[in-house]
Amino acid sequence: MKKVAISVGDLNGIGIELILKNHDIISKIVNPVYIIDEDMLEQACRLLNIDKPSNFDTISPESKSFSVQAGEITKESGAYSFASFEKAVWLAQNNEVNAICTLPIHKKAWELAGIPYKGHTDALRDFCQMDAIMMLGCPALFVALFTEHIPLKDVPSYLTFERLNKFLLDFYYCVKPLEKVGVLGLNPHAGDGGVLGNEEEIITNSLNYVNNKIGKNIYNPTPLVPDIAFSPNVRKEYKHLVAMYHDQGLAPLKALYFDESINVSLNLPFIRTSVDHGTAFDKAYKNAIISSQSYINAIRYIKES
Repeated sequence: MKKVAISVGDLNGIGIELILKNHDIISKIVNPVYIIDEDMLEQACRLLNIDKPSNFDTISPESKSFSVQAGEITKESGAYSFASFEKAVWLAQNNEVNAICTLPIHKKAWELAGIPYKGHTDALRDFCQMDAIMMLGCPALFVALFTEHIPLKDVPSYLTFERLNKFLLDFYYCVKPLEKVGVLGLNPHAGDGGVLGNEEEIITNSLNYVNNKIGKNIYNPTPLVPDIAFSPNVRKEYKHLVAMYHDQGLAPLKALYFDESINVSLNLPFIRTSVDHGTAFDKAYKNAIISSQSYINAIRYIKES
């Protein structure tokens, strides 16, 4: 059974509730070790009125304990969530665990804590000195993001022949898809022959270059029109899509498969998965109805990888 380090995310959010309520299920799939100290664990259990599960292995992160403020954005929760994540990565890099699974953090809390990253994937690139690729989805459809947490106005200038070539090659060698992968255009109607933008010329040249480099036509030869890329007919043809920017890929994906989707970091020396939702501060410590499906699927992906 694989050993998995699970970072607890922002303790002002729902991550710890997901962990506590699903430990029995998760521990039948993998051997989990949770990156949280006993003081914070006891505090969360008390606030949630949940007993600490049996056989609940923990490792303390290098961070001070603090008072949970349910649903609040604080530098203390940001610092703790980062330290929990950092410890999980250290365990993976030192082969003490087989993989890591991360519960949701809050980007503003990280910023308040002085953390220089916008999210897990940015940090992983720095920690591992590798170009991590963000992919979200479920077995019905996975979507990889060429750009992630950058302003939309910066996407066109970021899109270059060289960058897209490297991304598509890295993605192929990580996933080794048996079926074709669909790559979306940047502009409405995929540019309409240049009428609505000419970035599709870069994408087309890159698709042809990468297909030749791989030695087979794994990528579509011309960019898919974005507004039909998630239609039923196209989803029958492609199980993997590459979107040019964050919301182009994730808005339709989450509309289709929100509860079951997960986040996977590719192109790293270890497996990292996460839920595809946020901290849900509005539901934290309220005994609200919370779906566990994304968390459970993230663990199952590790088992099956």
